[in-house]
Amino acid sequence: METKLFTVSSSPHIKSHTTTATLMRDVLIALSPAMIAAIIFFGISAVMLTAVCVAVAVLTEWASGKLMHKESTVGDLSAVVTGVLIAFNLPASAPWWIAAVGSVFAILIVKQAFGGIGHNIVNPALAARAFLVVCWGARMTGSAFIPAADTVTQATPLGLLSEGIVGQMPSYMDMFLGNMYGCIGEVSALALLIGGIYLIVRKVITWRIPVIYLATVFIFAFILKQDPVFHLLAGGLMLGAIFMATDYTTSPVTPKGQIIFAVGCGLITMVIRMFGSYPEGVSYSILLMNVATPIIERYTKPRVYGVVKAKKIRSKSEVK
Repeated sequence: METKLFTVSSSPHIKSHTTTATLMRDVLIALSPAMIAAIIFFGISAVMLTAVCVAVAVLTEWASGKLMHKESTVGDLSAVVTGVLIAFNLPASAPWWIAAVGSVFAILIVKQAFGGIGHNIVNPALAARAFLVVCWGARMTGSAFIPAADTVTQATPLGLLSEGIVGQMPSYMDMFLGNMYGCIGEVSALALLIGGIYLIVRKVITWRIPVIYLATVFIFAFILKQDPVFHLLAGGLMLGAIFMATDYTTSPVTPKGQIIFAVGCGLITMVIRMFGSYPEGVSYSILLMNVATPIIERYTKPRVYGVVKAKKIRSKSEVK
């Protein structure tokens, strides 16, 4: 009689064909409408900045893996996604070297220094944007030529709002389509919404974080007697809510945690926009909530099935 050996592994026994590469491929597909819009409105500069960011991000990931004697993770496409998102957070007028510095910072300092994919505590692309704004604020908010409008604008809609220049505001339609000045990947709300719907349908992300984030901004703007539609379409809100706040590593996995996370992002965004010296609050709000994610998950994790809460044992004196 033959003796058969069975290898038994611990739970959970879940099989899936989904890999990091397939998830990142879906994200790149979802970002493609925004990339097309960027090319339409900003021309070849959008392509060049994106190419620099992706190339430097991939090269940095490969080189850091070699130096740290780690298995290369270039093939999972996470560095490509990070590079595209960094480019989308840059104005079309940004020089190529700023794109390169931001990509190195995102991959080497924010991602690889903490252990690589799955271990970073904040979103690498947003951290790179915050770093670049602090170091080269003027270049990150400079003027840029918009081919579609045949004009040069000096400020984003949020910048105009902070300066009280209401008469030069773009229309809702221009803001929805992307015919305005801003970072190359954040201007077209239509393109970003198409990408967001694709990710939700593909079940790459859930609806909770982006929808509740946007709803919180809308409600808070209404309470402060601001234009809610303007705040939804202006700045990097759509890009941040759909592609940044939903990052697997830096956002909660529990449903309750995702709701708290999204509400926090929305509140901090509006507080910075309305009461801060900087007109945009999306980047810093998500980064702050990234840091708070471990605490949120600690208090929102579901109870393990079959485990009963420990009862407090009263002393004999208390019983008497």
